[in-house]
Formats: sequence, structure tokens, C-alpha cells
Amino acid sequence: MGFRRAAVVLAILLVAVVVFFFRTLVPEATAGLEGAARDFFTLSISVVIESLPFVFLGILVSILVRVWLPADFLFRRLPSSPVLRRLLLSLLGMLMPVCECGNVPMARGLMVKGLTAGESMTFLFAAPILNPITIITTQQAFGWDNGILAGRIAGGFFIANLVGWIYRDRQPGSVLTPGFEETCATEEHDHPTAGRLMQSISLFTREADAMMPALFIGAGLAGLIQVGVPREVMVALGSDPVWSVLALMALAFVVAICSNVDAFFILSFGATFLPGAVVGFLVFGPMIDVKMLALLRTTFTTRTLLHLTLIIGLCSAVLGWAVNFAF
Repeated sequence: MGFRRAAVVLAILLVAVVVFFFRTLVPEATAGLEGAARDFFTLSISVVIESLPFVFLGILVSILVRVWLPADFLFRRLPSSPVLRRLLLSLLGMLMPVCECGNVPMARGLMVKGLTAGESMTFLFAAPILNPITIITTQQAFGWDNGILAGRIAGGFFIANLVGWIYRDRQPGSVLTPGFEETCATEEHDHPTAGRLMQSISLFTREADAMMPALFIGAGLAGLIQVGVPREVMVALGSDPVWSVLALMALAFVVAICSNVDAFFILSFGATFLPGAVVGFLVFGPMIDVKMLALLRTTFTTRTLLHLTLIIGLCSAVLGWAVNFAF
């Protein structure tokens, strides 16, 4: 355990150095690399740099909920009705400007505190889209035209609550990984006499230990797929009302860009792709991409992730097609 903690601390320090010197180091570090290898290195590091602050912020918010708030602080304020609880949890992201990367540790903390898997999923998938920064950046990029902003907000809210409803009665053993299920069962009994500060440090180390390898693996996969998929193929599909949606959803899965800034990224495709394709990108990407799947695998089983990807992908596609034919 000591070695793993040391490795996590070393990785954090290394990434911090890379973040600080990124603009000057990358040209030198990639000077000897050619073509695709240079692009892979640059894209992968960019995903890590973009995601890391939000992962740490999500861990800190999770620690606040798990250690510093009274045990029943959240639950005595939630409605007793399961439907109303999920509706309220899906709006909780409006209070926290954390993108999808930070919401994974936050959702883990909510489950440790006692939320069901379905309730935590409702928060997990709604928060990246309904948080205030995402809404503001989407409005700045697209305004209120073509139903893009309204489609993103309504679609994110509906899909998150649909997922929560589907998983409302699932037992933890059928959804969660054995390691995380054990964490939920035993964490409340760990260090009963330890001070809150020591508990916080211990939790930060454990969550970083779980999140950091997944983040690096997801960033590497995102960089690899981006290098291997020609952008020209995507652009060629932009004018078709059906294939344009699927193409930008595939792009969202590949580029794994933070929901707080993805509207500005996809804005350059706005003149080529139909509005529904943009909506599909903006709804599907924050919920499911290669980086998110790597992070979610720390908590949910592979079967669960396949099921979630199918549900969210199908709903996002139908939403995009509806916007295309409506506008």
C-alpha cells in the first residue's frame, strides 16, 4: 500500500510539472517524434491536463460529503419519494461546476453515504450537462438558435432520470465492482477514532489511487483513437440527418473533451454538421466517452457499463435525430 501511495504522489507531482511547463516542454519533448506519435503524445497529455483539476476537485467535494458533513445532512433534505429524490439529485449539478471527471469520485462518495446506484447515476450523468459552467459556455457558443442549448439541457435531464429509473431497484452486487462494494460496506467503520483531517488525507490518497491510473489509461486511449480516426471521414457525413448524429457521437466518444468546454470545440463543426448532430455530441460525450468509461470502471462492472453505453447512446441518437427533423 505504501508503494502504491508513493506511486500516486509521484504521478501527481509529475503531471503538475508537465502542466506548469506544458507550453515550453511539449515542442522540445516531441521534437524527435514524427507524425502520429507526436500527435498521440500531445493529445493524451492535453486530455490529462484538462481533466486533472476536475478530478481533484471532485475528490475534494467527495471528501467534504463523506467526512465533514453530518451523516444525515444530505438525506434529511431529500424527498422520500424515489422519483422526486432522483429529480432533485439530477439538479444537484447546478450547485457544483464540476465536469464529468470530477463527478465520478463525487458519485462514489454519495454511494458510500448511502445513495442507491440508481440515485447516484442520476446525479452522475445529469451533473456534467446541468452544471452552470456547461450551460453558460453552450449558450455563448450557440445562443438559443436551432434548439441546441434547449436540446442539451432537456436531453441530459431526461436521459439521466431514465437511467436512474432503470437502475432504481438494482442490487449493489449486480452493478458495482467487488472492490467498491466492499468500500461501501466497510468505509464507515474505518478509523473510527481518527480525526477528520487524517480521514480526509486517507480518503484523498485512496480515491487518487483509484482514479489516477484510470485517467491515464483513458487519456491514452483517447489520444490513440483520435490519431487513428481521420477527421475527413467525420466531416463527409455532416450533411446526412441520420449519419451526422452518429458521426459526432463517435467523435464525442473519441475526443473525450471536458463538458465545460466541449461547446467551443464543436462550434467549428457547426457550419458542416446539422444541429441534431451537435446536440448528440453535447449530450452523449459528457456521459460516455473513452476517458469516462475508464473512470467509471473503478466503480461499475463491465456489464453495467455496456448496458449504460447502449441506453445513453440510443437515447442521444434519437434526441439528435428528433432535433434534425424538427429544425
